[in-house]
Amino acid sequence: MTKADAMMPDVTGDELLFLPLGGAGEIGMNLNLYGLDGKWLMVDLGISFDDGRLPGIDVIMPDPAFIAERKDDLLGLVVTHAHEDHIGAIQYLWPQLQCPVYATPFTAAVLKRKLVETGLEGKVPVHIVPLGGTVDLGPFSIELVTITHSIPEPNALAIRTRFGTIVHTGDWKIDPEPVVGEVTDEAALRGLGDDGVLALVCDSTNVFRDGHSGSEAGLTDNLDALVKERRGAIAVTTFATNIARIATIARIAKQNDRHVALVGRSLWRVTEAARETGYLADIEPFLTDRDAGFLPKDKLLLICTGCQGEPRAALSRIAAGDHPQISLGEGDSVIFSSRIIPGNEPAIGRLHNRLLERGVEILTEEDHDIHVSGHPARDELAMMYQWTRPRIAVPVHGELRHLAEHAALAASLQVPEPLVIANGRLLRLAPGPAEFLGTVPSGRLALDGRELVALDSDGLRERRRLMNEGAAYITLVVDNGGKLLADPRISLQGLPAAVDRHVETVTQAVRDAVSSLDGAARRDDAAIKEVARLALRRQIKKAYDRRPAITVELIRL
Repeated sequence: MTKADAMMPDVTGDELLFLPLGGAGEIGMNLNLYGLDGKWLMVDLGISFDDGRLPGIDVIMPDPAFIAERKDDLLGLVVTHAHEDHIGAIQYLWPQLQCPVYATPFTAAVLKRKLVETGLEGKVPVHIVPLGGTVDLGPFSIELVTITHSIPEPNALAIRTRFGTIVHTGDWKIDPEPVVGEVTDEAALRGLGDDGVLALVCDSTNVFRDGHSGSEAGLTDNLDALVKERRGAIAVTTFATNIARIATIARIAKQNDRHVALVGRSLWRVTEAARETGYLADIEPFLTDRDAGFLPKDKLLLICTGCQGEPRAALSRIAAGDHPQISLGEGDSVIFSSRIIPGNEPAIGRLHNRLLERGVEILTEEDHDIHVSGHPARDELAMMYQWTRPRIAVPVHGELRHLAEHAALAASLQVPEPLVIANGRLLRLAPGPAEFLGTVPSGRLALDGRELVALDSDGLRERRRLMNEGAAYITLVVDNGGKLLADPRISLQGLPAAVDRHVETVTQAVRDAVSSLDGAARRDDAAIKEVARLALRRQIKKAYDRRPAITVELIRL
């Protein structure tokens, strides 16, 4: 019996279940499971990015162990849209799942380009579903409902079962002028409500924002005014997947006699997928960063990756002065047409400071109306509940504070059963009232180089300790009887610079500890190493108030 089996709450096949393994209690890393008749449907499989607390780690994703152990009962993965926090883990985790994947044309085009990176091109069965199409998987009949978001082809899912219909919104907003793609299919959502919705599993990102999120089309005049007023090079940074924003920026550039260069690999990957699937058809081909070097600055507009201060993204490299093709300085401007994702404030602050040091002007949404969110504010959430009229509200895609506030909002809108869920909590939606049945294992995996490792693994714990506490190394040379033949050699790394004044004290403490051992212990390598380690640890704690990782090397002559 596996660990997941041992902890699985008792369920019968005749229950409709919902189980998030990612995206409930956090923003990002979405992994949702629906269970019925012993079969499982997965919705989305995404990643998140490290906030700097894990040295050497960029990508984090949900641990799929629970469903990987049941992969024979996993009917398929349906993807709501192409954002990283919804598809980014597929290229890493699919080998554990081996299931078919269903996506609309643009999302499939983005995904196929990502699969190339991990050698899975042509191996993952990606089935393209048209907008408004349906997928039948065992006891689940899934209809894609067109909505609006900050990327082409976002979909809500109407998941029909014999117990009722679940509406899984994915990420969404209500945008009457989305620039790219269709408007939200209000009629379809109202129709679902008329037929009866058992549960609404819904985006909570902007639950604390009153009013509406705003329309993408409303940004054009403001962005155009900023471009018109500037004479130097202009760089605009936004989310790479926001094809509508990229199209708007490209049209503004043309109106102002500027040429657009894309700087950043993810921008090229997404825009190529967009052109392949019929988007950006009226936008002229983009220049490369190499092409940009041949243009006068007053004719140049750059679209760069890195709006969240990602250290390896194009804008961070430009700010650091180490981009091979692009440089910015006095008289140039950077427009941040994006919002700050919570947790990224320090990284973005560092990026701003580096740009300012180079004399670059910075323009952000704090001072200019140059960004709208892709997620619903409170009035939009209220409209979704009015359209669908669910019996059960299950807020997801938010931290605990978002989920609790969303549940309270649903209760105020007369939803009979508003719930607050967490990753790993198994929820029975039907039959009968919604009920939590227990928990199953859930966790996090990090991409460490080419390997997936648990966030609580010994290796990552040791790396965090090295980063925070430093390291110490002892070399002991003893004879066969365990007598020291030379003073212990001690090397301290990552500790305060004024170590020299403590070296003799530390060395003497280790020497005394080893010399105090009796005859039997002196012949035991493990005993000598341990007494030396403890002595060094005590002295470093006393001198520096640190607990470094300590390595002891013992040489017998």
